[in-house]
Amino acid sequence: MPLDSLDKKKTVIIAGGGPAGLTLAWELASRSDAVRPLLFEASDMLGGISRTVPYKGNRIDIGGHRFFSRSQRVRKLWDKIMPIQHAPALDELLLGASPATTDVPAEANPELASEVMLRRRRVSRIYYRRRFFDYPVSLSLRTLRAMGPWGTIASGFGYLTSRFRPRPETNLENFYINRFGAPLYHMFFEDYTEKVWGLHPSALGAEWGAQRVKGLSVRTVLADMFARAFRRRDPATVQTSLIGEFIYPRLGPGQFWETLAREASARGAEIALSTPVRKVHIGPDRRVCAVSVHDPSAQGGLRRIPCDAFASSLPLGQLVRALDGIDIPHAVAEVADGLPYRDFITVGLLIPELKIKNKTALRTFASRIPDTWIYVQDRGVRLGRIQVFNNWSPYMVADFRNTVWIGLEYFCTEGDEFWQMDDSSFIRFAASELEKIGIIDAADVIDSIRIRVPKAYPSYFGTYSRLHELREFLAGIPNLYCIGRNGQHRYNNMDHSMLTAMVAADCILDPSLDPSVVWDVNTTDSYHEA
Repeated sequence: MPLDSLDKKKTVIIAGGGPAGLTLAWELASRSDAVRPLLFEASDMLGGISRTVPYKGNRIDIGGHRFFSRSQRVRKLWDKIMPIQHAPALDELLLGASPATTDVPAEANPELASEVMLRRRRVSRIYYRRRFFDYPVSLSLRTLRAMGPWGTIASGFGYLTSRFRPRPETNLENFYINRFGAPLYHMFFEDYTEKVWGLHPSALGAEWGAQRVKGLSVRTVLADMFARAFRRRDPATVQTSLIGEFIYPRLGPGQFWETLAREASARGAEIALSTPVRKVHIGPDRRVCAVSVHDPSAQGGLRRIPCDAFASSLPLGQLVRALDGIDIPHAVAEVADGLPYRDFITVGLLIPELKIKNKTALRTFASRIPDTWIYVQDRGVRLGRIQVFNNWSPYMVADFRNTVWIGLEYFCTEGDEFWQMDDSSFIRFAASELEKIGIIDAADVIDSIRIRVPKAYPSYFGTYSRLHELREFLAGIPNLYCIGRNGQHRYNNMDHSMLTAMVAADCILDPSLDPSVVWDVNTTDSYHEA
C-alpha cells in the first residue's frame, strides 16, 4: 500500500525506525485494523543504534545489544518474532574438534542463517594493568588474586568506610564510592566513566548512577555469590549485570528489527527509509494535525501528511525545533537545545588471532577468550570497550574458524578531533592502542572499517536537571508521544525503549488512558546494564 494512499483509518505517524519506533509500528498494525501506522526513518537502515552493519561478510553490532529483559511483554514479542534455537551454535559444534579436519557446517553461511535467537554465554571483563577482572566486579578468588593482598585489604577497608561514613550523593563519584568504596571506584569505575562521558564522575549528576546501576553494589555481588553457591538464585530478581546468559539473533540485533519491520509491514504498517521528518504541525486545538517529511519530488522538498497522532523518537531538541504552529517559550527552547549527548565511534578490525588467550575454565574454540565485551580501564589509551563478535554470534564472522572480528569502541563529541579524524588515520590509531595494551599486533590487521554514531548516549548534565520544564510543555500536546532513548532523553536499554512504545500503543488505542504513563517506563528501582 503506497504511503500516500487514502482511507478512513486513524493515521499514526512514527518518527524513527529504532527499537521504539518499530515496536510501535508492530503493536498498532497487529492489534487494530482501524489504525494506519506510517513510520519514517531518516537513515537508510532500520534499528537505530541497535542496527547491525554488514561489512564484507562480517557484521558489526553497534554498541553491543544483549537480549535480556524482566518484562514478560517484551520477551513474548521477541519469542513471537524470532524464537530461540535449541540446536548448537557453530562455535559449540566445533569445540574440541581439530580445525584442520573438521568441516564448517553449511549453516555457517550467514546468508543461510535462519531467523532465530541463539542462547549465548554472558562473559564481560575489565582489562586493567594487563589483567582481567570480572565485570561487574566480583569478589571471587580470581579477582582477589589479581588485586593482590594489599589491594584486597585496601578495597575491604574502603568499602567498610563507605558503609559507615557514606558521602552525600550529589555527584556520580560519591554514588559509586558509597556502593563500592573508594579503592574499587578508582580501579574500576573512574577512568571508564570519564571516557564515556568526557567529564570526571565528580562533575556528573548522581542521576546517571540511579538510572544505570540501581541495586548493584558490593552487597548485592556478595548476595549473588552466596545464592549461586547454594543454588538459591532467582532469575526473576537477579541484577541484570549479574546474568550468566542471554539470547541473541544469529546475525546480530539488526536481524530482529528487520524481521519485525517485515512482519509489521505484512500487517499494514508502512515504512519509509531515507525520509526524515522535518516539520510537526500543530493545529489550533494544540494537537498534532500533520507532519512534513523530506521528499525531493514534492514542491519545496517537503510532503505534508495529515495524522491523528504522532510518536517521536527524535532527539528532544530536534523535535522542539520541528514544531510548527505553536509558540515555544524561551525557557523550553533553552532546555531542549541544552540537552547534551555523547557520540560514538566503532572500529571493526579483522585479525587472525588475539595475542591474549583463554585462561578461564570455559571451553572455547581454538583457546580464544570467551568475552563478549572487554572494558578497558587503562588510562594510557582512549579506547573504552572491545567487542569480540565471534562470541556474540559465530554467524557474524565470515570465516569464524580462521579469523577474529572485533569492534573497538570510542566515546567522543561530534565535531571534536576524534570525530574529524579521517578514517585511515583513526583506524591506525585504534590498532596502535590495541597493540600498546598487548591485545594484538597492529601489523596483523587484515581488514578494517570505521563507523560514526551521533547522539548515541543521552547525557545527564547540561540542562538535564530542567527536563521537567520541557516535559510539561510537551504534555500540552495531547496526541504527541515521546518514545525511546532519544525521544525521552533517557539512557534506556533496548527493552525499555520497546516498553515505551508498547505503552504508547496502549494509549493510542485507548484514549481513556493518561499519555503521561509513557514517561513512567524504567523509573522503578531496578537495575539495567550500561
